[in-house]
Amino acid sequence: MRQQIFKLIFQHDMRLDQLAKRNANKTKEEVEATLADFMKPDPVYSKFYLSGTDLRSETFGLDQLIHYPDIIKAIEGAFPDHRLYTDGGLQEEDLESVIRNLELGEVVIMSNKGGPETDIRGLHIDTNSNVGHLKSELKEALEEGLIVIYKEQAKDGFDLHIFSKKNIYTKMFYPLQELLPDAFRFFSINGKKFRSERHFYFETWTLDKPPHGFEEVFPESVL
Repeated sequence: MRQQIFKLIFQHDMRLDQLAKRNANKTKEEVEATLADFMKPDPVYSKFYLSGTDLRSETFGLDQLIHYPDIIKAIEGAFPDHRLYTDGGLQEEDLESVIRNLELGEVVIMSNKGGPETDIRGLHIDTNSNVGHLKSELKEALEEGLIVIYKEQAKDGFDLHIFSKKNIYTKMFYPLQELLPDAFRFFSINGKKFRSERHFYFETWTLDKPPHGFEEVFPESVL
């Protein structure tokens, strides 16, 4: 499967307050509360983008990988005490089935605290929106301790965008690493190193010499 590329793109220590609405949209009391919180430690969150490329067919999208079902199974297995929720409520199907039934821009929630208080419908986006742009609904979900998974459009299928207040990188890394070496080539990528869309598709032009911060993972790799 040397022609199949799996990319796990991560960004840690993102400021949670940056997901809140701008001051112009806040009441005077909310602004004063924000200032009062200034001296408190900054709450942070992590986000992960999972994508895939089949170089042989030149198709792009996580679901384009032959071992896509194994990737989803690995992620679900990393959180055995979590249950799945959509805007239709608790889901009894496995994560792959739930994702298959989502529309692009919709979310599935992973929670180990029972049903979420957050209005899941408020988390959905349309295909022309960017979930990373100051979304107070997402902030509320992360503060609740939920793991939020977006189904996002890719060139030839879809990718997954995962948000969590806790840094869950290690939890996902080892189950995904266990799929090596036969499933695909696995690259763990620091999202803060991206400079352009060309960097995102590095595998099409500099696979043998990836940019700085783009690390290939092997069966013997350790964190």
